Amino acid sequence: VQLQASGGGLVQPGGSLRLSCAASGSTLDGLDIGWFRQAPGREREGVSCITGNSGSTWHVDSVKGRFAISRDNPKNMVYLQMNTLKPEDTAVYYCATGRCGFGFLPDFGSWGQGTQVTVSS
Repeated sequence: VQLQASGGGLVQPGGSLRLSCAASGSTLDGLDIGWFRQAPGREREGVSCITGNSGSTWHVDSVKGRFAISRDNPKNMVYLQMNTLKPEDTAVYYCATGRCGFGFLPDFGSWGQGTQVTVSS
């Protein structure tokens, strides 16, 4: 399955964005899908994920209560709703298949091009 993230942009602190992850080549049914981000000078960080079987979700502590992940299997899409954005959320965001549980471990090479999110006034 090939994944492509989109929906990033420039937003002021406190604003919102919704990222989309489009899959092609295969179905997302049954797959754990997650988002991770990469900021300059910082390590890659898992942000949110959703399981393929039960739809259970996980979010890193820094985004709990602000971000929500959802999936639309018939459309082969996964979404990340980001609210109350902060400057520290600035990063390139990627969606990937992987393992979702007490964190998100992406499958190597499963992500495509990321989408830039910049939170700045």
